[in-house]
Amino acid sequence: MGFVARFLVFMSLFTGLVSGFALQKLPLIQFDEGYTHLFGDQNMIVNRDGKSVRLILDERTGSGFVSNDIYLHGFFSSSIKLPADYSAGVVIAFYLSNGDIYEKNHDEIDFEFLGNIRGKEWRIQTNIYGNGSTHLGREERYNLWFDPTEDFHQYSIMWSHSHIIFYVDNIPIREVKRTASMGGDFPAKPMSLYATIWDGSKWATNGGKYGVNYKFAPYVAQFTDMILHGCAVDPIEKVLSCQDGAAEDLRLASEITESQRKKMDSLRRKHMTYSYCYDRTRYKVALPECVVNPEEAKRLRVYDPVTFGGIPHRHRHGKHRSKSRQSI
Repeated sequence: MGFVARFLVFMSLFTGLVSGFALQKLPLIQFDEGYTHLFGDQNMIVNRDGKSVRLILDERTGSGFVSNDIYLHGFFSSSIKLPADYSAGVVIAFYLSNGDIYEKNHDEIDFEFLGNIRGKEWRIQTNIYGNGSTHLGREERYNLWFDPTEDFHQYSIMWSHSHIIFYVDNIPIREVKRTASMGGDFPAKPMSLYATIWDGSKWATNGGKYGVNYKFAPYVAQFTDMILHGCAVDPIEKVLSCQDGAAEDLRLASEITESQRKKMDSLRRKHMTYSYCYDRTRYKVALPECVVNPEEAKRLRVYDPVTFGGIPHRHRHGKHRSKSRQSI
């Protein structure tokens, strides 16, 4: 079976979304089976059980790892525990990217965890880029409803031909549907999975107001229960190779259930603090895939009335935010 035929068969298995079947039954892998060290010399430590990894940021360097294979769609997950205490400027990322292959037109699907000053909570940022569309930010940000430094919590990305879904503890928090108007901005090329910890002092906390304080180093992020569940692509032969059981598991996937959608809507109402669809300082007209909800717009204006249009233009002061990575 050729690459195109394999691709079409795999896409038929993704007609539903990974949500309705038991995610806990997906196979976990040993670190050495699925990943390799990316950077940070001694700052990446694989635990003796071979299932857990610690990524460390100190004065010398951050660290990271990357999947051995590249994937065209799949389900990618890890349980993560974040550093406690003062963590402003610290960025921990769990994401898909092909920037090493497509330097000028890469794709990316991001989970980013943004540290904070003492007494303030970590925040989550999600984002997507397609075909090098980094001039267009599609960020959303959320406050967490638990302390991510006390225990492990599962963060997952489901990526198919037509949908991207971000999960926290198996509850969907964001759904991105591919639309014709998005064109090549929807991630569509094979990607590797990455996990990194690094110094984002210049932008991550209040636009760079608070940076990393290495008095509190080392900063340690812990990863376990890792899942790579999709079809790997041979970059030379262009052949798709599905893992054992992946096709059947994905065939059993169904649409987001009514119950899950209610949970997602509730979490977004309570915890989402930013959405690019309502950012009037960046986009005079919302991007074409946006479905503007007046109630959602009203809630977001509470967090930032300038950004979300609650203050008349003549009364706004200060510079607009950058169009690239932005912070709360």
